[in-house]
Amino acid sequence: MGHDRSRSRLAQRAFFALMYFSEGAPIGYIWWAMPTRLRAAGMPVDEVAALTALLTLPWALKFLWAPAVDRLRGPRWGFRAWITVAQIAMGLTLLPLAVMPLDSLVDIATWLLLAHAVSAATQDVAIDALAIRSVAEPDRGRTTGWMQGGMLVGRAIFGGLALAAERWIGADAVVAILIACIWSTLAVLWLSPHATADSDTTPDHEPPLGLTLLAVLNRRSTWIGLGIALTAGAGFEAAGGLMGPYLLDRAADQKSIGVFFAVYVVGAMIVGGLAGGWVADRLGHRRLVALSVIAIVACLLLLVGADTLLHARGTTLMAFAIPLYLCIGSLTASSYAMFMDLSDPTIGGTQFSAFMGATNLCEVWAIAVAGRIAAGPGYGAAFLVAAAASLSALVLLPLLPARTGRLRETTR
Repeated sequence: MGHDRSRSRLAQRAFFALMYFSEGAPIGYIWWAMPTRLRAAGMPVDEVAALTALLTLPWALKFLWAPAVDRLRGPRWGFRAWITVAQIAMGLTLLPLAVMPLDSLVDIATWLLLAHAVSAATQDVAIDALAIRSVAEPDRGRTTGWMQGGMLVGRAIFGGLALAAERWIGADAVVAILIACIWSTLAVLWLSPHATADSDTTPDHEPPLGLTLLAVLNRRSTWIGLGIALTAGAGFEAAGGLMGPYLLDRAADQKSIGVFFAVYVVGAMIVGGLAGGWVADRLGHRRLVALSVIAIVACLLLLVGADTLLHARGTTLMAFAIPLYLCIGSLTASSYAMFMDLSDPTIGGTQFSAFMGATNLCEVWAIAVAGRIAAGPGYGAAFLVAAAASLSALVLLPLLPARTGRLRETTR
């Protein structure tokens, strides 16, 4: 019996890792590889930058339509149906890029990619809502670790390796393979028993959406969780956002930086996520969030010390940065598990999307502030200020109630 349960949990983690791979693959291509292709096709650099910024908006604003995913369900239309429609749309919006030269699509590329981003963000809402309903709380750390691993593998393959592969098989073939990856996961989606967690619970058996939203907004844990999401990742978001220019200004060449991000950063974050998820389920999700924040601050102190005191440069400085990415993986897995714990399953897609939107805002403000500081006092000061800001999450974590979830918490 215990062996069967263990196999079922492993299969569940693999299922959600594959679902996140289907998210990460197009994200890697659209956010990392496509800007290079568009610039090569003649799009002005300012338009490329504006498009990249535009494509992040659906991910920050997905909580606005997440209530539809949570409540527009029935016996024949659950989260699996939402994921299916979203993934079909994701492939269809990329299809013109696989059959027509990119230079002939420059005028409509923005609309195609924006439609793809909205579809992908909707897929993300449905997958997260399904995970909140189906993954038991004691297993969420390991599951989110696997999910982030799948996401990172997809990003690495289609964000970094795709540009190299285009030299041999062509850009059209790369896009065709990407679409095939997105659509082929639909077979697993419909065959796996882990995709039917909401089949026995429909909105007809749940409180009205408006009352549930009001109850969630009246919870102390909701606002504390948003505060944590806005601050906990400040240190690593600032360092991660500036790491490329930082290494370049510290005598690293572009080729070495590319290999560092594609191989070592992705590998460290996967290992950190898997290990962190395992530890979080045993130590406690919130406790590991706190320890991961402290560890990231320590890693930033180590990195700044190696730079300013030891005058480390190039690949040596990269080696000092790797522990930071291990801790980033740990914080990602444990914090996502904690945000799942805080989410009411009846509106899990909406509430979890709000937490994720707050983490996106953390990335925005942390990089913006750190960039201004780096232009003045320097990178070291920028990293240390962001690290100090992330420590504010340690004040908020103890304020969370012992138990949250489905309307169990006493409102304010």
